Amino acid sequence: MDYKQLKEEVIAYSKEIGIDKIGFASVDVFGELKARLKRQEELSYQSGFEKGTVEERTEPSRLLPEAQSIISIALAYPSKMKDAPKSKKGDRRGIFCRASWGQDYHDVLRDRLQKLGEFLTEKFPEVSIKSMVDTGELADRAVAERAGIGFSGKNCAIITPEFGSYVYLGEMVTNIPFEADEPVEDSCGDCNICVDACPTGALVQGGQLDANKCIAFLTQTKDFLADEYRVKIGNRLYGCDTCQTVCPKNKKKDFHLHEEFEPDPEVTKPRLKPLLSISNREFKEQFGPIAGSWRGKKPIQRNAILALGHYKDETAVDDLIRLMKEDPRPVIRGTAAWSLGKIGSPGAYEAIEAAMEKESDEQVLFEMEKGLGFQLN
Repeated sequence: MDYKQLKEEVIAYSKEIGIDKIGFASVDVFGELKARLKRQEELSYQSGFEKGTVEERTEPSRLLPEAQSIISIALAYPSKMKDAPKSKKGDRRGIFCRASWGQDYHDVLRDRLQKLGEFLTEKFPEVSIKSMVDTGELADRAVAERAGIGFSGKNCAIITPEFGSYVYLGEMVTNIPFEADEPVEDSCGDCNICVDACPTGALVQGGQLDANKCIAFLTQTKDFLADEYRVKIGNRLYGCDTCQTVCPKNKKKDFHLHEEFEPDPEVTKPRLKPLLSISNREFKEQFGPIAGSWRGKKPIQRNAILALGHYKDETAVDDLIRLMKEDPRPVIRGTAAWSLGKIGSPGAYEAIEAAMEKESDEQVLFEMEKGLGFQLN
């Protein structure tokens, strides 16, 4: 088998099926990453969403014993929304991060990797492969960096020369000994804009993230959000783009190469008030196809409630009172009480006081007290 020729054929085929960038990496242990992950564990900087042990995340042969190389792929996604609706007084809107625009990227990249796998099987019948997109054990960014897709920026994203950091990543471990590509040179230099701009200080330093403080992580949690982060979320319903939008490497980077990733403005920038009463079925129909729906409607609703408080939207008071009084979920009742206090209309405070007389959940009562406390500010 002429592996050099096969590599060229794989590269050519990848372009035919809509892969924007492809690279090849060795299966050597990711030693530097292993040390960094262990340090992250010691500092409790992990989100809890990570899959696998440190060893499984850094040693490809644990996932495919016969592994000889890794193929890394990248697909570019848009950074600008066409015909984006305006968020207006009395008709406020939330926002999903760019990585959740359009069809769920996990599905799209898995489709490309499946096609690539079928191509390899046809060319090399004894091939063994294991493919992953984001939720697998291997760190997508570490593989992409080694494969020359881009360099790992201070914002912890892979930054490609062509598309900036607006790319989705996936990889395929294989028993074919493809020659590895050269890594891309790091060019962040002394720029520290992303670290300085991080709303919560989650970027501890260039290349080191405390996931527990990251808004992208916080918007996906289901419990009460710590007060210090509630005021930082703004109108974000899922994810955070700040460390990408401020990056000079992303200036004027906006690629609309895949129909699947084109956002529906009413889905990715939805009205906030309708989210407060959306049914499970309606939520699945409207948001089910996008990546930002994977945790269900509860985190999205909680974040919508916080966003209405952020805007001090008095037109939402009646809806929030209804949630505070009737919703069976303590997190929703309590967050509604907090946002009512933040909005600060007389009717809101009166409703909190009335609801306290019937509320029995201690956490909700605590949130109600905090809501009433805004009167003193």
